[in-house]
Amino acid sequence: MESKVGNSLCLWLILVAHPLWMTMVLANMEGDALHSLRTNLEDPNKVLQSWNPTLVNPCTWFHVTCNNENSVIRVDLGNALLSGQLVPQLGLLKNLQYLELYSNNISGPIPSELGNLTSLVSLDLYLNSFAGLIPDTLGKLSKLRFLRLNNNSLVGPIPMSLTNISSLQVLDLSNNHLSGEVPNNGSFSLFTPLSFANNLNLCGPVTGRPCPGSPPFSPPPPFVPPPPISTPVFQKAHN
Repeated sequence: MESKVGNSLCLWLILVAHPLWMTMVLANMEGDALHSLRTNLEDPNKVLQSWNPTLVNPCTWFHVTCNNENSVIRVDLGNALLSGQLVPQLGLLKNLQYLELYSNNISGPIPSELGNLTSLVSLDLYLNSFAGLIPDTLGKLSKLRFLRLNNNSLVGPIPMSLTNISSLQVLDLSNNHLSGEVPNNGSFSLFTPLSFANNLNLCGPVTGRPCPGSPPFSPPPPFVPPPPISTPVFQKAHN
């Protein structure tokens, strides 16, 4: 009888503790991921000094915001004079909505693992020193509304996968070294030449430069002035 009671008590404790245990595991995993980022960055202003890996979760760290489940939803590190490279472990922040790393001197490639951040709404990596290709995996970010990668040293083509992000409202890829044809389907049909400016090897209608081997752009139709609007003549009524 005591054995059955003991087994039931153990089962009850497991069921009760399971959500808490899962939350702690998730928080520790996210804390480890962010601490990996910290160790890979030079931080002359010590803005990451509070990122202490011995804490239960990273929700008390400066520049980190969590939800009610102690899961990271924002990392705000713009204008922090950071340098170094990003780490693939950032892809473990499954609930991250805002990754703000603009106006630093972060270099190296954009990790393809950022495509795992399927809750991401804003990805701001502009005004850094990122190099290499734009990862094709970013096309998996189906909730993304803001993608700003301008003023870096990115090369290669614009991934066609990005045109599948129907939620995309703001796109800035200007001031890089991108090449090839600019897609004009999907969400990309909404964007103006400003989104792609100062990439001298991009081509396509939005850039004003035909791609090699493609026919020249058709000239616009001739302007036809509208017919003049006739003014109705009102006759005076006779008595």
